[in-house]
Formats: sequence, C-alpha cells, structure tokens
Amino acid sequence: MWGSTSAGGPSPAVLDVDPREKALRRRPPLWPIPLLWTLALGLWGLSRQHSVWRDEAATWQVARRSVGEIWHMLGQVDAVHGLYYLLMHGLFEWFGAGTTTLRLPSVLATAVAAACVTVIGERLAGVWAGLAGGLAFGLLPAVQFHVQEGRPYALVTAGAGISTLLLVTVLQGRGRAVHWSAYGATVTVCGLLNWLSLLILPAHLATLLWARPRRGTYTRWAVAATASVAAVLPLILFSRGQAKQVSWIPPLTWHMLIGPAILLAIGGLGALLDRPRAGRLSAAAVGLPLLAVPQLALIGLSLVKPLFLDRYILFGMLGLALLIGTALGTAVRATRPRFPRASLWLVPAVVAVAFAALLPQALAKRSPASRVDDVLAVAADVRRLKENGDAVVFVPAARRDTALVSPGHFTGLRDIALTESAVASGTLKGEEADPARIRSAMLAQHRILLVTDAPDVARPVSNERDRVKTAVLAEHFTVVADEQVRGRRVTVYERLEPARR
Repeated sequence: MWGSTSAGGPSPAVLDVDPREKALRRRPPLWPIPLLWTLALGLWGLSRQHSVWRDEAATWQVARRSVGEIWHMLGQVDAVHGLYYLLMHGLFEWFGAGTTTLRLPSVLATAVAAACVTVIGERLAGVWAGLAGGLAFGLLPAVQFHVQEGRPYALVTAGAGISTLLLVTVLQGRGRAVHWSAYGATVTVCGLLNWLSLLILPAHLATLLWARPRRGTYTRWAVAATASVAAVLPLILFSRGQAKQVSWIPPLTWHMLIGPAILLAIGGLGALLDRPRAGRLSAAAVGLPLLAVPQLALIGLSLVKPLFLDRYILFGMLGLALLIGTALGTAVRATRPRFPRASLWLVPAVVAVAFAALLPQALAKRSPASRVDDVLAVAADVRRLKENGDAVVFVPAARRDTALVSPGHFTGLRDIALTESAVASGTLKGEEADPARIRSAMLAQHRILLVTDAPDVARPVSNERDRVKTAVLAEHFTVVADEQVRGRRVTVYERLEPARR
C-alpha cells in the first residue's frame, strides 16, 4: 500500500522491494527521527548569545501589547502579520518575553515540516528517500537560518508541509471529506500568516495535472482552494494599502536569480533520478512543482512590483528536500545489489558529511553576526553610557525599536523627537514632531544620545527629520563617546560652549 496511488498504480521505485527494506517498513515510523534531528538543530544555540535583530524586534514589541493595541496597529501597519502577532502575544502572556519564547515556535514548526517531508518521501519513493529527505531538510542553509527566527515563515512552511501531505493522502486514495476540509483550513491559516504562501496552490495544481487523478479530485481541490483564497482575500486587499512597508525591497536583478537557478538545477536532477512519468504520483510530481512554481511565480510578481525575498517562499525548501531524499534513495537502491551492507550506511554517511561540510555555516548562522544588527546589545550600551536628564534621538526613527524592546535600559532618558508613542499611534516606531520642533528641542539639551546604524550597514539619511537631527548634532554638539556593537551604534554628544563655536 505504501507505493500505490490512485493516479496510476504503484511507483516503479517500490515494485521490487528488498527484504531489508520490507523489514524497515515493519519497524516503528521513521518520521520521529528527522523531527528530533531538526528539533536538536533548532535548539542548538537558540539564543544566539542573547541577540535579537530588527525583524524579530518587531515581533517582540508588538507581542507585548494588548490585543486591543495590536488590533489598532494592524489598521495602520503590518496587517499581513496580524495572526502571527496575536499568536505570539498569547505565548508571551503565558511564558514571558524572551528569546526562547520568541523562537521556539519556529523550531517546533520546522521539526513538523521535516516530519512531513519524511512521510511524503517514504510513501512516494521508499523508506530511504523519506528518511534522507527529512534529515536533509534541517540542513538546508535557508532552513537553518529561519529555524531560529522569531517570524512567521517557519510556521508557514510547516503548514505547507501538512497541506502537501494531505494532498498526497487524497491522491493515494486514502482521503475522505475530512482530509479536504483539513487541507483547505491549513492553506487558509498559512495564507493568514503570510498571504504569499497561497503560491502553494499553483504548485499543488501542477502536481494534480502531472498525476492525472480522477475528475472528482479536481473539483474537490478547486473547492478547497477557492474557499481558502476567498478567506484570505480581504487580508490581501487590505494589506495593499500598506504596501509602502515593502518599498525597501530592491528591484529584481539577474544576480538575484543565481540562487534560485542553482536550487532548481539540484531539484531537477533529483526529479530526473525519480524517473518521472505523466499519470503517476511520484516524489518528482510533488517535489519539483513545490520547489519551482513558487520561485517562478514570485519572480513573475517581482517584475510588476519588487517582492523577491527568499523567506516569502521558504516552504519551497520542502520540495528541494524531498527531491534530495529521492536522489539518495535512488543511490541506495543502485548500490544495494553489489554492496548490500554498505547501502544501509549510505544515507547516514552522506548526512554526516553534509553536516560536517555545513558546520562553519551553521555556526555562523547561530552567531549574532548572522543578522544585520542586534537591538539588545546596543540597549546595554545605552544603559552604560546614559546619565539622568540626557536626551535620546533615533536615526532613522525605526531604530526606536531598541527602546521598545528594552524600555528599562532607557529609563531616565527623554525621547525629545517623539510626540506620540508607538502604542498610541498604532505604529512600530511612533510619531515624531516636525523638523523645526525637533531642532528646537535638540538645541535646548546639554547631552544627547544618538542611536543609529553602524556605518557598514547604515543607509543614506533621506528623511527630513533625520537630516535635521544629524545637522544639529554636527553643528552644535561634539562627540564624547561612541560605541558600535553588532550593526548598531550609540554616540554621546555634548553641547558646544558658545566660546568654542
């Protein structure tokens, strides 16, 4: 039953099954192995030396607001992440704010995704393909980055893995109405976490067209997919009014396509080794569309509006892992006749070699330097350098996130540019005064702390308010302390005496 499908009979990969593989199939399920492996990879160095970068800082500060305050903010910004923020608010309420609470949901979700890859691979290409795919998933560099990220992309990937497993289940003739309902609900939740995850639907449609199931299957899938899109559509339409939030994404260039091209080449090779054939549900029929279609679709969308960020389609790594597992499963079957004992060690050996080869990169991704900045480290410097009565300004205003995440470190400092707090204004950075009022407030100070980006990651100052801040500091103040740490900078300025000007 493992290899049977309703879309064309048993897979050739499992027609001639070695007795050893039959024995493996009588053992307990294999999916806990990749699940625990990925869980261990995620928990390893989870705090990243107690560092939090700007994207995670957004999650941190919003999750600490009340439900009403979050709802108010979603009307202004970040509606696309509303469900995720509400989830994290509940977790912060129950377990407290911290790097473990912030990142553990991503770790657990990635482990679930690895388990889904294992089950899908085992059903479609055999035991070794499933095991190899599940173990490989946790080692993929993009996955290792997001497994410890306090953002929704790993959760979306887990949902994509579950929905794909449900689709495979119904295509193999095991599904019932409850499976279609679960499929639609899972896709909907993923869409509410990030509506670009709906790009999984054309990938699944490609699998359906490849496998050629019974006609009724198309109808059931269309109903579930339409219901999901309809449920997410209000969010899509509303979030378009907040499109300026992604205005920083650069236009698509040729060099940005090198990574996707390499991934598609690797995935294509794995698909060829699976000997794909139209009308047969196979690992290639599931994995290749899952990898390729979201990539190509996002590239197409980015030609109209720049949106190409690999994290938006992280779930495509499920397809890559499935195809890598299929290639390794094919290698096991090829070596088994001549080297029956050695073939049993092929997958563990390859995984061990891959882990050793990727170890330097894995260590780098678990260090604070793996992200562009660290809001917690610079907050500690502010606490050390400040004096009671000092003022503080932020350039750009978004760097106020370090005060919002660590308010205790800013006790005694006066945020002289701020007129309305982030919570009251329903924003991520608050509302600042007009440039003239900022200038007057700064000139009335003796000492000002400037929190900004380190030069190597700073963008040119373009906002009029920020230009006023930097101009006043340069003309009327002198630097008495300057600290840079992990992509952030805090500089202490003292007012020049009139005789020195």
